[in-house]
Amino acid sequence: MQINLQGKNLELTEAIKDYVLKRVTNLGKLLTNIEERGGEVLVHFEVSKISNHHKSGEVFHADCMIRIDGKEFYGSADKQDLYEAIDALKDSLYYEINKNKDRRQTLLVRGARSIKKMMKGFSKRNPFTAKY
Repeated sequence: MQINLQGKNLELTEAIKDYVLKRVTNLGKLLTNIEERGGEVLVHFEVSKISNHHKSGEVFHADCMIRIDGKEFYGSADKQDLYEAIDALKDSLYYEINKNKDRRQTLLVRGARSIKKMMKGFSKRNPFTAKY
């Protein structure tokens, strides 16, 4: 897994770097299985301060794009605290990656089930052409 970390309008301290790496590696539960199968995972994380003249409101912005075997997952969050923005971003990315994984598995099981019905003779529908 390759992680690129970038900061705009703020200095990246060691505490921020460690916090971001810790949150990205929490996503590693999903990403390690992909890497073990030989997939490539690229993470581009950007942390920024929206502008230097804001005193209150949503001041910090976090962006992350994860590219997994050609598929891209993107998330962003704006919060008053930098760490809250990073946490919100991690949660949204975890949901998006997990949703894609569940959808792929569901489609595989549904296709296998329809092929099994066709082979047993219960259904005359061809699962490859969706015609009867």
